[in-house]
Amino acid sequence: MSEVESPEPEDAPDRERPGDDRGERPSIVPYPDGPLIVRGAFHIRTADGGPIPQHRRTVALCRCGLSNIKPWCDGTHKAAGFRTDA
Repeated sequence: MSEVESPEPEDAPDRERPGDDRGERPSIVPYPDGPLIVRGAFHIRTADGGPIPQHRRTVALCRCGLSNIKPWCDGTHKAAGFRTDA
């Protein structure tokens, strides 16, 4: 029989979760011919305003429009030859 550990309480002070507000300002870096890299405390929402769950404090957002896991980048831009102006 295996044991299942209880998840940490939502107010656990020693663990940062994606999207929490601990004063860390988000940064967005556009990678040439690639995704937008977003780091820090942020929330991502759908066009309708609904939350998109995230499990990391750094994510890559698709800019080419071809990703199969939108809004996240899956690397499809490379095979598609996606190019940016910057």
